[in-house]
Amino acid sequence: MEIIQVILNVVVMLALIGLLLWMQKKHISFTKRVFTGLGLGLVFGVALQAIYTSSSDVLAKSTDWFNLIGRGYVGLLQMVVIPLIMVSIISAIMKLKGKQNLGKMTALIIGTLLITTAIAATVSIVTSLSFDLKAIQIEAGQKEQERGAKLEERVGDVADKTIPQYVLDFIPTNPFADMAGSRSTSTMAVVIFSAFIGVAVLGIDRKKPEQAETFRKMVDAVYAVVMRIVTLVLRLTPFGILALITNVVATTNPEEILKLLKFVVASYVALIAMFIIHLIILALFGYNPIQYVRKVFPTLIFAFTSRSSVATIPLNVETQTKRLGVPEGIANLSASFGSMIGQNGCAGIYPAMLAVMIAPTVGINPMSWDFIITLILVVVISSFGVAGVGGGATFASLIVLSTMNLPVGLAGLLISVEPLIDMGRTALNVNDSIVAGVVTGKVLGDNDKDVFKQDVELDVVQA
Repeated sequence: MEIIQVILNVVVMLALIGLLLWMQKKHISFTKRVFTGLGLGLVFGVALQAIYTSSSDVLAKSTDWFNLIGRGYVGLLQMVVIPLIMVSIISAIMKLKGKQNLGKMTALIIGTLLITTAIAATVSIVTSLSFDLKAIQIEAGQKEQERGAKLEERVGDVADKTIPQYVLDFIPTNPFADMAGSRSTSTMAVVIFSAFIGVAVLGIDRKKPEQAETFRKMVDAVYAVVMRIVTLVLRLTPFGILALITNVVATTNPEEILKLLKFVVASYVALIAMFIIHLIILALFGYNPIQYVRKVFPTLIFAFTSRSSVATIPLNVETQTKRLGVPEGIANLSASFGSMIGQNGCAGIYPAMLAVMIAPTVGINPMSWDFIITLILVVVISSFGVAGVGGGATFASLIVLSTMNLPVGLAGLLISVEPLIDMGRTALNVNDSIVAGVVTGKVLGDNDKDVFKQDVELDVVQA
């Protein structure tokens, strides 16, 4: 009986995919297909949740099959991340007028990411105090206690390295190993290595112009091939979102959400407030917030469902360049840095909220200015120091809580609603990286405002 039920669920998923394929053949816009995939996934996920329990074997086996589409799509995106970053950054830097532009570009991107992280931490503190969030309000079950014990074990690993030592890990001591993703900081190392190649080409322009031109042609050819691969993968976005959101909704336990509803609501209030601040920043730089949201929404939806800033890099870059008018070099750097540095959601809002919740358990007044100022500084510094480390939100929280001398084990109290909160955090992380790219391009005077005004589909995802 279970096998028949699983087969029926898979058949329904295939039928929904067939509907999206039909829409693609009818040349219905990419954005509409993305939202259709999202809507169908929500409805299908709710139906599965109503028919089966979240711990049902049928549901587990069905979602396992759905992962062939959802997680398979995320895997394909991760496949193109390193090649895309390498050729895009090398190509963009080779077209710069001077090395000084690269320094300004990098400083502006990182500066924007860190400043917005400080703002995010402040928003999180205000929200946590307004909702009167306290760790003692949460009843720790067996799952929460086990999670807390694991986090306590990881504190030793965190303490073994200082933030400067984490920053040193960005250096690509073995570029080829980093291209294979051998380290948690591999993506950042590839960015740095690619930047060195681009700068080196600029350096040999005067001395050996023929060799430089040969290399430029080779990079241009590789770039064309990589972008074609990106095109093929990104066309699968509606199908990936369909499967991903179905799995998330179907496997979420409503009872756990209701039990921690106050903390879920507080988290999303902080995330939405920070998103609005992003829009205000863009408005101050002369961009229409409503038009901006319309252009980036499909990318944010994918970030929301995939819960992966790194996997969103290809779509992030294409959105910045094709819909917002940001130059390729800035778009690639901001998307890459934003997936590892100054993440507003994972490294800004989440650790600050946990710190405010946990502080009263050890007799610390979370409303004291000393605590608040120290917490914001620690959050900003740790958001840079743990860049690129797997499980960013958890790792950032470990750094912040241990630095503030707060019990790390209590960070496991929200494990039941962690996936639900993480979706919003990831979307905010990606949006912040896009904002950093737009702001940097605007300050440098490199953005194409005409592209932003055009209401067109992404070229790479048109069928």
